[in-house]
Amino acid sequence: MGYGKGGLYDPSRYYCTLHSGKRVKIMAEPKHLSEISWNDFKKLSLAEKGCFFHGKHTLIAQQFTRDELDALCALATRIKRINKRRDGANFLKGLLRDKRAMLYFAQPSSRTYLSHNAACQILGLDTMDVRDTKTSSEVKGETPEDTIRTFSSYVDMIIMRHPVGGFAERVAWMMSHTKREIPILNAGSGADQHPTQALLDIYTLQRSFEKIGGIDGKHVAFVGDLARGRTVRSLAWMLTLFKDMTLYFIAPESLQIGQDILDLLDEAGTKYVVSEDFAAVMPVADAIYMTRIQDEWDVEGESSTTNAADYHIGAEHMDIIKDTTVILHPLPRRQEISTEIDNDPRAVYWRQMRNGMWIRAALILKTFGRDDEVNTYYDDYKPVS
Repeated sequence: MGYGKGGLYDPSRYYCTLHSGKRVKIMAEPKHLSEISWNDFKKLSLAEKGCFFHGKHTLIAQQFTRDELDALCALATRIKRINKRRDGANFLKGLLRDKRAMLYFAQPSSRTYLSHNAACQILGLDTMDVRDTKTSSEVKGETPEDTIRTFSSYVDMIIMRHPVGGFAERVAWMMSHTKREIPILNAGSGADQHPTQALLDIYTLQRSFEKIGGIDGKHVAFVGDLARGRTVRSLAWMLTLFKDMTLYFIAPESLQIGQDILDLLDEAGTKYVVSEDFAAVMPVADAIYMTRIQDEWDVEGESSTTNAADYHIGAEHMDIIKDTTVILHPLPRRQEISTEIDNDPRAVYWRQMRNGMWIRAALILKTFGRDDEVNTYYDDYKPVS
């Protein structure tokens, strides 16, 4: 029990429903971050933290419900279809013309940066950016927190990627104790969370499986560096929101998925298999999510003993996997996917990248509460499919 800006905070008094009809997590109903101290907030589980971000910030995968995912995916598709016409594109560009966003990327990025920037442009949202902390006053000794506080004076949203895990949460908490709280979108946080990547992955899976029953009941295999793959950590939890899922974690022991994620899957009642045998899983997987070895996180050369050839998919495997299987990758890739299969219809990773622009546009629009305007426009004008 602790004290925050809003007074005494007692988590035992509240409840938060995370899975409709599936499970109820004892914690706060959606509350405001100003009502809890930072020390008490840090002690909460991810599911509990998610209750504080609902409707304001996008920081962790655990803040989303199945209904919210379905609504965001539907909104993304409507934005995509509206944008196919010039009058529709002009309509979209007027929706957030009164807003500005800061893209603060303190970690190298091209796809995630450009995808968010393109999403802003689709909606008419002006952007400014800092992509190297050496160009900000941090080089003079300013704290990252003060840097963010400065940025918040100029913009209405901050989209940020940072190498320190949990820093986006810290920023959101800090902003809740200011007079000008603005939304924080986490575009990658250390090795722990990447919620907007998980959203585009869900959207890609939904679009890929829409003619064969949707995502429910599918077998999804994660392959490669799972210990340090924040995309896998976020997506694995998000898939617990779907029914009758089976997840496979295929990796060498040193790079296998963390026990914390397996504990969350156990709590959600989601089936999973932990293995090093990729060949055995290929024929049963409905989706194969490849990842590269992330040696930039090496401390003592952990990646040097990994045989990447064991975690590779190429032309020789196309007769093994099912005709309806889809292959995803958050990119960039190395040798884990052969370029020979790039034109196979089951290789959806390039489509996956483009989907990021649409789902992030939907998320930004929803964050600013302008989604109803798109839904009304779509229903009235019936844009091109």
